[in-house]
Amino acid sequence: MAAILAVTEQRCGALRKVSREAVWAARQLADGLGGTVDALVIGAGGMDVAVADLGGAGADRVLVVADASFASYAPDGYAATVAEQAKRGGYAAVVVPATATGKDLAPRVAAKLDAPLASDVTELGVEGGKVTVARPVYAGKAIQRLVFESAPALVSLRPNTFVVGRAARAGTVEAAPAAGCAARVVVTETRAAERGALDVAEADVVVSGGRGMKGPEHFALVEDLAGAFGNAAVGASRAAVDAGWRPHAEQVGQTGKTVSPQLYVAVGISGAIQHLAGMRTSKVIVAVNRDRDAPIFRAADYGIVGDLFEVVPRLTEEIRKARAG
Repeated sequence: MAAILAVTEQRCGALRKVSREAVWAARQLADGLGGTVDALVIGAGGMDVAVADLGGAGADRVLVVADASFASYAPDGYAATVAEQAKRGGYAAVVVPATATGKDLAPRVAAKLDAPLASDVTELGVEGGKVTVARPVYAGKAIQRLVFESAPALVSLRPNTFVVGRAARAGTVEAAPAAGCAARVVVTETRAAERGALDVAEADVVVSGGRGMKGPEHFALVEDLAGAFGNAAVGASRAAVDAGWRPHAEQVGQTGKTVSPQLYVAVGISGAIQHLAGMRTSKVIVAVNRDRDAPIFRAADYGIVGDLFEVVPRLTEEIRKARAG
C-alpha cells in the first residue's frame, strides 16, 4: 500500500486554503495507487478545529508537529522535519503547495531526500503505478508532462488549481516529532499588507484592472467596485504592475498569482494567455472591455462591451443597491 504525504501551510496560527488543496490532491494520488494520505501540520499549535477538518479533504491521518519555534516559517527546521517524516513514512509521494513558502521549502526537502521534484504542477495522475504530473512551461505556452521513475516523488502544486471536494475520511490526529537542527535563519517579524487588504489568492471575489485603466489614479474605480462587493480583493494584470500602477502582490497571471474565486471581474484586461493562465478556473468570470474582439470574452461567462469609465461606476452603484436591498 502506497502512502502519500501532504504538507500543509499555516500563517499566524491558521491553516491556509492551499492546505486543503494539497490534501485533496494527495487523496487523488492515493486513490490511484490504492494507498492512504497523511497530512503534516507544522506550527506552534492551537489549530485544533482546522486540523480536524482535514479529514474532509481526504486525510486518513493528520500528523501535528507543535513547536514554539515553528510559529513562523523556519526554513531549516521545516525542511528537516518534512524530510525526516518522509523517510520515516516511506511515502510514494510528498505534496507541497507551490506558494512563496512552498517554493522555498520543496527544493530543500528534495535535496535532503535526494529525490526528484516537479514544481508548479497543475495536473496529477497515476499510470502503471507511477506518479505522473503536468506543469506549464514557457510562460504557459506549452504543457510539460512528466513521469516519476523513483520514490518519493516530490510535487509542488500551483495554488487555486485543484478544486477541493468532500472525502469523508477518519482524519485521526497524532503528534509527530520535530527534527532537531540548528536554525541558521530566524524570522523576527512578519508585516501584513497595508490596509489589511485581502490576498487575491484567498478572496472569494476578485476585481482586477489592466492596461485599459490608463493610469494608476483610475484604479480607484476598481477599488470602489471591490468595496461594493464587500468581500473582494483588488487584482491587476502584468501590464498594470509592470507600469508601476499596482504592487506585484496584486498581479494575477502566469508570473503572478493563480486565483480561483467564486467571481472574477476583469476590467480593461485584454486577456493575454499569461493572464488567463492565472484566473481561468474562476467559477464565474465577468469581463468589461471596449474591444468586442478581446480574448478575455472567450473565457468570460458574462461580457460587457463598453467604456469601463462609464460601465464600472454604474456597475458599482447597482451592486451597492442590490446589497442594500
